[in-house]
Amino acid sequence: MEIKKIKAIIEAILFAAGRSVSTEELVKNLEISKEDIKSIIANMQEEYKNEDRGIQIIKLDNSYQLGTKENLYEHIYPIIDKRSKPNLSNAAIETLAIIAYNPKITRAEIEAIRGVSVDGCVYKLLEYGLIEEAGKTDLPGKPMSYKTTSDFLRKFGYSSLEELPELPRYRMDENQQLVIDEIIEDQVEETMTEDEEKKAEEQKNNN
Repeated sequence: MEIKKIKAIIEAILFAAGRSVSTEELVKNLEISKEDIKSIIANMQEEYKNEDRGIQIIKLDNSYQLGTKENLYEHIYPIIDKRSKPNLSNAAIETLAIIAYNPKITRAEIEAIRGVSVDGCVYKLLEYGLIEEAGKTDLPGKPMSYKTTSDFLRKFGYSSLEELPELPRYRMDENQQLVIDEIIEDQVEETMTEDEEKKAEEQKNNN
């Protein structure tokens, strides 16, 4: 099959699907290798980028989706997009960031990092489709874990979680999870330091 024909089929599939389409789906449909799919789509992305086009192909992990270019949003929104936009509080954004950097993290682990209940934040993020359940863990009680979705990647402009900014402060373990014990220790140390400063200030005032 000619490359031009393959490009037309891929464009038609992504347009008609209205969702992200996995590389495996395209391989099965077109009966060509995964490497060829990736190469052809990369070429299509460059064509859309270089030409005066209003659409682009967005890569989301191992999937692709047809979308409009960000710089045309102001022209598109008044015409077709009347949906309410996610209104996230600072607490929800912090919770989302923790989940993004720690796929398959439980509520208890999130609360250990934030120091407060995150039930409301988790429900809100699930409602907006920014996170999803990632399965039960092997921890006592088998609590549910959470991870970010492809909607999270698309809304925040990432192709994969590997593009997230590097965290400079905390160490990652062999599973690329934040070492939560270190965070808790830091929080305890910070609290102790604050208490010591308060005591010193009180002693200074008493003298």
